[in-house]
Amino acid sequence: MNSRASLATAHLVLRLQPINRTLRAAVESQQIAAARLSRPDLSPLCLTDEHVKVLLEQVEITQSGNALPGSPATQTAEERAAEEDLRAQSAAINYALPLEHLSRKLSLTPFEEETILLCAAPELDRTYEKIYGFILDDLNRRFPCTELLISLTASSIEDRLERRHALNAFGRLRRLSILMPLSDAPTDLRQEFRLGPGIFDYLTGAGVDMSRLCCDRAEIAVPATAEPPAQISPVEFEHLTSALAEGTLSVLGIWGPRQSGAEEFTLSLAAALERPLRRIFLPDLDRPGVDLAQTLQDQLRVAAGVGAIVWFEVDSLADAGRDRLQSLLADAFANSPVPILLTGENPWRPSALVRAGLYAERELSEPLPDVREKVWSQNFPELEKEETDRLAARYRLSGSDIRSIAELARMQTRLAGNGRPEPIKDHVAAACSVVTRRSANHFSVAISPRRRPEDLILPAHLHKQIVEVAHFFQLRSRVDDEWGFGRLASGSGMKVLFTGDPGTGKTLAAEVIAGMLGLPLCKVDLARIVSKWVGETEKNLESAFREAEESHSVLFFDEAEALFGKRAEVQHGTDRYANLEVSYLLQRLESSRGLVILASNVKDQIDSAFVRRFQVVVHFPRPGVPERRRIWQLAFPPNAPLDAELNFETLARLEMTGAAIVSSARTAAMLAADSASATITMAQVIRATARQFRREARVLTPSDLGPYGVLLQGAS
Repeated sequence: MNSRASLATAHLVLRLQPINRTLRAAVESQQIAAARLSRPDLSPLCLTDEHVKVLLEQVEITQSGNALPGSPATQTAEERAAEEDLRAQSAAINYALPLEHLSRKLSLTPFEEETILLCAAPELDRTYEKIYGFILDDLNRRFPCTELLISLTASSIEDRLERRHALNAFGRLRRLSILMPLSDAPTDLRQEFRLGPGIFDYLTGAGVDMSRLCCDRAEIAVPATAEPPAQISPVEFEHLTSALAEGTLSVLGIWGPRQSGAEEFTLSLAAALERPLRRIFLPDLDRPGVDLAQTLQDQLRVAAGVGAIVWFEVDSLADAGRDRLQSLLADAFANSPVPILLTGENPWRPSALVRAGLYAERELSEPLPDVREKVWSQNFPELEKEETDRLAARYRLSGSDIRSIAELARMQTRLAGNGRPEPIKDHVAAACSVVTRRSANHFSVAISPRRRPEDLILPAHLHKQIVEVAHFFQLRSRVDDEWGFGRLASGSGMKVLFTGDPGTGKTLAAEVIAGMLGLPLCKVDLARIVSKWVGETEKNLESAFREAEESHSVLFFDEAEALFGKRAEVQHGTDRYANLEVSYLLQRLESSRGLVILASNVKDQIDSAFVRRFQVVVHFPRPGVPERRRIWQLAFPPNAPLDAELNFETLARLEMTGAAIVSSARTAAMLAADSASATITMAQVIRATARQFRREARVLTPSDLGPYGVLLQGAS
């Protein structure tokens, strides 16, 4: 046995010593009770008149509260000293004694610890089974049962009843799967228990940290300081809490975007009512083979047993094929013994709830910029106001999301620091990215922007328009929310259209804008979006928009004419469905809350109904000589070994797009590396450029290169 297991087992045995003394006292009490019977050896087989009289006396004594109290399981001074020694040995090897760690992690009461020890004893030594049977006066009952556990050390009948409540189906030990019933019992008092899977191994140092697995998934921690979102006035909040407390309100629907603060509202209601909060998860109800009605009833019964409020997220109910689930939920919630809080982006109002007459709802809007700035400042007091204002403008997040970002950023500062925490401002952006991007993108490719505005070569007036797109998007909160322009717009987002020949910088411009905003760029994957099945393309597009909005990403459609093309006259059956896709896109684009950028090689193929919905339209021309010269210079990194004879003036006179120039420069570098050349020469650049021209079905002639035309000879 390793040292950790030895320490864990020694500690378990040590903690059983007071239990053993209590069991000895219980055995002596049972001997005294048995001695009062005239023929105790016959009592299991038959009852005499004298036996019945004695039993009736015992019932009267117990119910009067005058029964002999149990013997307390207290440690002696020697046992406490021995336990301190075990703690010191464990600390020396950086090991936490399992029973103490479990108790501290789960805040176990002395009775809960005692129960765990009494259930662990038969696993350690089977002799305890016979001792339990003797105390219970029934050798067929050899395992810890409610009767034994509640009476062994109880000091009064009130104490016994309190313990009995702690051991029922709603008790914490059973909800955490630390304690499990052995089988069905005729009464709760005779219910026998065993430790949950892996608990005994953990207590003896042979298992993993079970304290992480012993959790009630449905129980939601409620901060004592939880406050409602700013959109809810104190008077309205007080009315709602009073109605829930008095039972005049049974079901409250809280509707609004995810960033609106529905979670804070839910937590604040539970905190104000001083009641636990339990969440019913849809996947737990919708599993194959699960008795839906019984599972739902069991969860509501547990909530009623602990006096909790139930929280349920309704958005997934809209999926097809869940009509029966919706009907069962509506009936169960309408007759629920505890208050129900429903949250979702879209309201769910089944008639069964509304007819019950105890239903109300509140719609939450996104918090205003000053509210978001206040929350950011509260969670990041280390940051300057300018920085918190910038974060509030960039991310439309709820208070719970901002708190998650703060916790994650502080964790990263501790992990990254070399003995000392790093400045938290260096980790806020990464934490924002983690929290906002909860899952992988299924219908787009996430691109981390690397290019900066100086990498984008355009005429000055066009370059200014690209930079303005990022500035406009950052200022939308002030314009829409503070100045009130948002009420005139259909969506709070921003839509941009880039047009121009391939390779003129449309994708690069989208990346630059995302980089200036500090947001990822989600490039839509058309192969995943478009489906041959009717209606699937629209569903996929909705998922792509939602993924970008929830992750605060810039959504980018390249080759946009494939999706946003002109609606055609219906001549075939497929034309009607293609037009439906375009119509859906019109509606979804208008309602989008994020930044959406479309790039098209052919502007004329974009449906005119889309064009009027764009706040910014930029046409990218083919670069002129000054732009091409600058692009050639940027195409070769500072570390590239360039030949001194490389002539950018000659190269700039060639009619090429920015993408073609970058491709030619990289091919020239490959040629130089392949030939083991010390530098990238003009001849290699011309050879690479000639290949690029051929890929574009064009011919590079010597006259295009002037004095360098001779280098074209033999180029391949």
